[in-house]
Amino acid sequence: MKKLINAPETVLAESLDGFAAAHADLVVLGEGRKFVRRVKSKPGKVGLISGGGSGHEPLHAGFVGYGMLDAACPGQVFTSPTPDQMMAAAEAVDTGAGLLFIVKNYEGDVMNFDMAREMDAAGRRIETVLIDDDVAVEMSTFSNGRRGVAGTLVVEKIVGAAAERGEDLAACRALGERVNKATRSMGVALTSCTVPAAGKPTFVLGEDEIEIGVGIHGEPGRRRAKLAGADALARDMVAAIVDDLGQARGEVLLFVNGFGGTPLMELYVMYHAARTRLEERGLTVIRSLVGSYVTALDMAGCSLTVSALDRDMVALWDAPVHTPGLRWGM
Repeated sequence: MKKLINAPETVLAESLDGFAAAHADLVVLGEGRKFVRRVKSKPGKVGLISGGGSGHEPLHAGFVGYGMLDAACPGQVFTSPTPDQMMAAAEAVDTGAGLLFIVKNYEGDVMNFDMAREMDAAGRRIETVLIDDDVAVEMSTFSNGRRGVAGTLVVEKIVGAAAERGEDLAACRALGERVNKATRSMGVALTSCTVPAAGKPTFVLGEDEIEIGVGIHGEPGRRRAKLAGADALARDMVAAIVDDLGQARGEVLLFVNGFGGTPLMELYVMYHAARTRLEERGLTVIRSLVGSYVTALDMAGCSLTVSALDRDMVALWDAPVHTPGLRWGM
């Protein structure tokens, strides 16, 4: 294992310290490193809180700031944060308008965010949006139902903009559920990832093998296959996504997400291939995002996310955002 770390036991703490120092104009690290929050909370605004295991950076802490999250709770690598982290974050960012938990559909995340709601002695108004955009498999190693993957970013951005403009808790939750239902994703891995504490790859692929439908923790997908060109991969992934989305016509967001070990050159090749396939199927790409935003440590590969957009979603996607990992319009 070759990684730029001091020790597996300290990698998360040192990474969070570096992150908070590098972006001190935007975020503050909570006591005991339980959460990352915005420097300034906006009075009367619904507070958005998300989180999950580390190793997916910039998700989630990188999306804390104006127009997105108010706080994020980082767990150990690929391990859910604990309920006391969510409770501490809720106390730190609650301004009286209620809180919305945005939770990827993994058993640990769902259980711990639910426990935090049940343990909240302050009687805060807390609602949850569950993200389950992955079409690859119906059940997975760590999830009861479909996994929540890169579509989480789309929900956080659009709902974050709605909360910023003053929408109430019920409206933010309804919007989050609507965006989730309009969003589908699928990934492909060219290599495994290596968890620092394990010191070896999570799984093994042959030199000419890929994993179709891989999860963001290295979970198995639909099948192992022989390496194919970008056009062939995009054709299969787009077909799975669009068939599941059930969208024959319309305007969409196309998000090509790198898993951490894939250069932008290759991601743009995949974007070109995926956009071509979408247009062949009658869909018009009106918004795009390309880059490594929901990663799996050092895994090589990418995911495709397609969101069917209405006019309000487009306006909210375009709204200003200023976070360490995503910013425009400011």
